[in-house]
Amino acid sequence: MNLEERPLAPHPYDQALPQLPVFALTSESLQDGAPMPKEFTGEGADESPQLSWSGAPEETASYVLSCFDPDAPTPSGFWHWTIVDLPPIVTSLPVGAGADDDAIKALTSGKAFHIRNDNGNFAYNGPFPPAGDRPHRYVFAVHALKIPSLGLDPASATNAPVHFMSLFNALGRATLTASYQR
Repeated sequence: MNLEERPLAPHPYDQALPQLPVFALTSESLQDGAPMPKEFTGEGADESPQLSWSGAPEETASYVLSCFDPDAPTPSGFWHWTIVDLPPIVTSLPVGAGADDDAIKALTSGKAFHIRNDNGNFAYNGPFPPAGDRPHRYVFAVHALKIPSLGLDPASATNAPVHFMSLFNALGRATLTASYQR
């Protein structure tokens, strides 16, 4: 079986996980359901897109933001970006905010930090799917949490415990999905 013939992975938040109240995630850089502009990919400037969210539950104490590719040819998909402990007053990120932890810490008074992505970096890692594969989906998600911090070690935390702990503390979820093909 070649890459184009393999089954399409399920959307991670449609079937596999408990449903949560929904709030809005929008972007000046991306359109939900549309191809991602090259500047936000590994073939372009590799900058994180602008994102804004609204309508989260009033009791939100922090947010977790992530970007996940369920179509990566691995059993576990591919995590491109995860930020934890975003304060509840932060409801948008400008283009390039995912450059590194210094950029995120400056925007959040030192409270938020990146989790190592599947490329091994503490930053946004733009899409770069295998050449010739069908379009991959990139699911940007913001989870509103009832706790102010996940209490994780910034140097050693990984995506599995972040998302496990987020699920058990989530009040709501917002998603936006873009695609990219090389």
